[in-house]
Amino acid sequence: MLHARLVGTLASAALLAGLTVPAFAQSGEVNVYSYREPGLIQPLLDVFTAETGIKTNVLYAGDGLLERVESEGEFSPVDVVLTVDIGNLTGAKDKGLSQPITTAAIERVPAELRDTDSDWVALSLRARVFYVSKDRVDATALTYEDIAKPEWKGRLCTRAGDHAYNIGLIASRIELWGLDKTREWLTAVRDNLAYPPTGGDREGPKNILAGTCDLSITNTYYMGVMLNNEAEPEQKDWANSARIIYPTSEDGDGTQVNAAGAFIAKYAPNVENANKLIEFLLSDEAQRLYADANYEFPAVPSVSPSELTLSWGQLVPSKVSLVEIAAHRAEAAALVDELQFNAGAQN
Repeated sequence: MLHARLVGTLASAALLAGLTVPAFAQSGEVNVYSYREPGLIQPLLDVFTAETGIKTNVLYAGDGLLERVESEGEFSPVDVVLTVDIGNLTGAKDKGLSQPITTAAIERVPAELRDTDSDWVALSLRARVFYVSKDRVDATALTYEDIAKPEWKGRLCTRAGDHAYNIGLIASRIELWGLDKTREWLTAVRDNLAYPPTGGDREGPKNILAGTCDLSITNTYYMGVMLNNEAEPEQKDWANSARIIYPTSEDGDGTQVNAAGAFIAKYAPNVENANKLIEFLLSDEAQRLYADANYEFPAVPSVSPSELTLSWGQLVPSKVSLVEIAAHRAEAAALVDELQFNAGAQN
């Protein structure tokens, strides 16, 4: 049980943040901190509870959860942290916030999508792909190298270069090509931009429809989100203006992917239940439910993506490991700054 003063401190902090404090370490329970939206993860947790009898106590937040785990230290109630982006997963390990996952289920995930010491594992994948205009682009296959060519001058769009999605892509190029070739490539991509990077991943398809750009660098799952957006039906028009191309590299490597994943907290009070939860999240059932709900790709390759996701083409993911991508994130961020990528084309 937590010290009463610490419980009061955590409760006060949570109330200030507008959050609900999960129940603390108890038998038959597992405490989860989640960056993933409740609508995505809660249905899975409900199935987990129904099948195992283990109650899940969940704290949702858009940011700050890793900092919270770090500040709580050995008094933290959290067992499992669900997060997005490889930087968060490797960062948690680097800060000593995680412990090895012991369930054999992690071996269902390819080695390049999990930590070498089993401190974290990918649960789903999002691919960094090209959305191209149905009306103005005839190409059915493109490489990442292609968008640096002169014929794309003034036709590209993307979000800020220092966003985690683009940092992951640039970092993967550094691992594949080295820093010098990546600098040359990113300079050419910058100078092919139709306008300075702005907005989110949906901004690109919106501007493809408007005729402002012809190719947007955007994550795959946004296509599903837009096509099914009943609250903002204009986004269906954005999505329908474009089709997806899964880019490869000229050296034969596949499409760059990033991950949503999980780790078990270093001081998890319910370690056995934490492993059971991760084992469930890597089951065929959970992988399929998750893929259907968020239009991402299962981390377990034997599980098929949703029918809608499959309709966009076949993903052949890059073999560059997420660990290697994470190792180059600082270099990628420095390159974005050096080239003033976010200022847009410079010639």
